[in-house]
Amino acid sequence: MADVAPVVLNDEILEWPKNDKRRFLHVVYHVVDLDRSIKFYTEAFGMTLLRKRDVPKNKYSSAVLGFGLEESTFVVELIQNDGVENYDIGTGFGHFGISTTDIYQLVETIRAKGGKITQEAGAAEGTTAVVAFVQDLDGYEFELFQRDATPEPLCQVMFHVVDLDRSIEFYEKALGMNHIVTIDRPEEKDTIAMLGYGDDPNQIAILELIYNYDVTEYTKGNAYSHIAISTDDVYKSAEVVKLVTQELGGKIIRQPGPFPGTSTKITAFEDPEGWKTVLIDNQDFLKGLEE
Repeated sequence: MADVAPVVLNDEILEWPKNDKRRFLHVVYHVVDLDRSIKFYTEAFGMTLLRKRDVPKNKYSSAVLGFGLEESTFVVELIQNDGVENYDIGTGFGHFGISTTDIYQLVETIRAKGGKITQEAGAAEGTTAVVAFVQDLDGYEFELFQRDATPEPLCQVMFHVVDLDRSIEFYEKALGMNHIVTIDRPEEKDTIAMLGYGDDPNQIAILELIYNYDVTEYTKGNAYSHIAISTDDVYKSAEVVKLVTQELGGKIIRQPGPFPGTSTKITAFEDPEGWKTVLIDNQDFLKGLEE
């Protein structure tokens, strides 16, 4: 009798994300004027333009910028769609985070380059942490953190959720993130949760989820797109996501396989509240950077 392949139990499959090789690769969002944004991000934030491409047949251009190489650091990918003159950021997206060793100088540079300062640098209420809030030329908000040098200066993506406990469980199970901390802030009428691939939020890029008391709905607009995360096996990762979405909600929006026109294998899905994540094969991603 031929050997029968063993049935892999669901709980064994669900262990895969914790054993996978994962990190935040890039965060993708839209801008109205790509060249203007490149100039602002390099001159105001101090990022480096890593690559740029025009795709006329698909009517868009993109640029990748960051504080380090794509091979090892979290970066931004900006998209400009031809003919689009404005985007709606919505009420659900919150902000990005940047760590800096000189927050006061960075704020002044951003001001001088045309950015909007929505909160001047100073100690956050109830803490000794020094933070500031600024906006880029498209209205995206950035929280600035005064910190020692870190391997991930682009350190945070924050958005709002309606069901915080469900969202935490989703990102733990579907993506293997570590739930670092939850902080309830009654004075602000909100609760925040930090998740990521590591334990020290000062040394890694994190996802920050925020629940505002009594808020039951947010708009997502069409400006923010998604976070891309690495994986060693998009097929196995997609199977995990499928199981978790059956339990907690959400949906796979791109089945695992090569992205059209490339050999890079990806899968994409939405969490229970509609926030999008793309998983990209590690080796394919690195090969793509070499081409």
